[in-house]
Amino acid sequence: MFIHLGKDYTVNMKNIIAIFDIENTSVSGITRDFLVKMSKKDRVIYVNDDLPKSFVLVKEKGDSYIYVSSLSSATLKKRSKENKEGFSLFSQKGMV
Repeated sequence: MFIHLGKDYTVNMKNIIAIFDIENTSVSGITRDFLVKMSKKDRVIYVNDDLPKSFVLVKEKGDSYIYVSSLSSATLKKRSKENKEGFSLFSQKGMV
């Protein structure tokens, strides 16, 4: 199963390690240091140019990456639950 992170980005749910709320977690110095370290390794992917609300830590092909998304962590969590329960991520108007 895949989860849509915004724009043209989807990730396999089995590769997701954690979904974080940027506002709450970036207060911690440890988190900021981790984000800087990952950025220096070119492992931070910005899903779009909108105001970031969450970041998703993913392990793909043996490496860890961070996807920064304008979608809230609550929205991503809801999408992952809907996807796990077999609901479609599509509405009548297109992708939710």
